[in-house]
Amino acid sequence: MFLVIGERINTSRKPVREAVEKRDADYIQQDVQKQQEAGADFIDVNAGARVGHETEDMKWLLEVIQKVVTVPLCLDSPDPMVLEMAYERVEQPPMVNSISLEKERFDAMAPFLRGKDCKVVALCMDDAGMPKSAGEIIERAGELIKQLGGLGISPNNVYVDPLVQPVGTDTQNGIMVMEAVKGIMTQHEGVHTTCGLSNVSFGMPKRKVINRIFLCLMMSYGLDSAILDPLDRQLMSVVKTTEMLMGKDDFCMQYLKATRAGIIGD
Repeated sequence: MFLVIGERINTSRKPVREAVEKRDADYIQQDVQKQQEAGADFIDVNAGARVGHETEDMKWLLEVIQKVVTVPLCLDSPDPMVLEMAYERVEQPPMVNSISLEKERFDAMAPFLRGKDCKVVALCMDDAGMPKSAGEIIERAGELIKQLGGLGISPNNVYVDPLVQPVGTDTQNGIMVMEAVKGIMTQHEGVHTTCGLSNVSFGMPKRKVINRIFLCLMMSYGLDSAILDPLDRQLMSVVKTTEMLMGKDDFCMQYLKATRAGIIGD
């Protein structure tokens, strides 16, 4: 089934930053409970926006979140020391967001990831910059899978992010990542793909419409995870309906369950 990573607990969002500053546990707990009830499989936790406070903010967030949710967490930080601290505090094997082929970043993250029981978001970025073709993305994905395998991360724990780029800057960016996802999922058995969905609509009007249709298309090319807002009922409707129409929902049970739970929006 499609894996939803709830993106809302990020201190770059003003309400979350203010709640963290005030140590408003109720706000954070209510938000993550809503995400879980809406169908989030993981809750992403990013405390990086308050410079100089990331470690203490992450500790606090992990403590208050794990009191109320049963789904695992996605630990979101570029700092391996923060991730090491967070990994020791989670109650379930987490997802780690993220690593890339950029030498400085990979070399910093590799010692932390070696032998860890976790899922890993792997960005198709290297020192040459953003990929410029589906072929480049697929090539980088293969190298990431190989390198992570050397650290003891099995393919079924790798979530390759092809790096969605705005269609507003190049109308070929959408089809580029669709073709890349298809290639990755075809060539690498057991590997998963994920993405920051809303990047595709950056700078465009009616962004939510673009995001919904893009998600449906990406799923048809093999995307099996996304970092998104599970409180967007229309977007979650796309997830459940597309899975059903693609024959991945036996007897339409997940669709019917989501409908009864009020997750499917009109």
